[in-house]
Amino acid sequence: MATVSMQTPCPEPSGEHHPTAPWSYGLRLPHDARAAGIARTTLRSVLARHGLTHHADTAELLAGEMVANAYRHTDGPCELRLCERASGRLRISVWDTSPVVPVPFDKPPTAHDHAAAITATQTAAIACAEDGRGLLLIRLCADDWGGHPIRTTGGKLLWCELAPPGCPDPDRFTTAV
Repeated sequence: MATVSMQTPCPEPSGEHHPTAPWSYGLRLPHDARAAGIARTTLRSVLARHGLTHHADTAELLAGEMVANAYRHTDGPCELRLCERASGRLRISVWDTSPVVPVPFDKPPTAHDHAAAITATQTAAIACAEDGRGLLLIRLCADDWGGHPIRTTGGKLLWCELAPPGCPDPDRFTTAV
């Protein structure tokens, strides 16, 4: 059974709670093939209620991929967390029971990541790969991402962020010379 709860404000990267972060929701999902669909529906509803429908399509895609990966690569529950950060960014986080942090979440993004993601996506499409594209979508669509194992309770937390309209990362689609 999925449960939705209002959470404390989203923590800043330092681990401290920022007092101006307006809201955060958590959705605990069982290990169930329908979890990604439930997560997408809940996310769309939350964004509509908070006037953030401009993020809905991209956020739904990214959250659905992260929850689907949690289902596919673990045997336990997962949790989707949505929050608006003080910077106005939307953060989408997924906790699951595996401690393994996959690429690209294992290191912060750089300008090279977006160009590499486009090349890797084209290569995978040409090779007719049946999987492996979901995390590339994070690299293509998100403005920031990261992840880390959770040593106290086990598992890992993966997250990605979407910038407010008109405030994208200026280096997002540039490549270093």
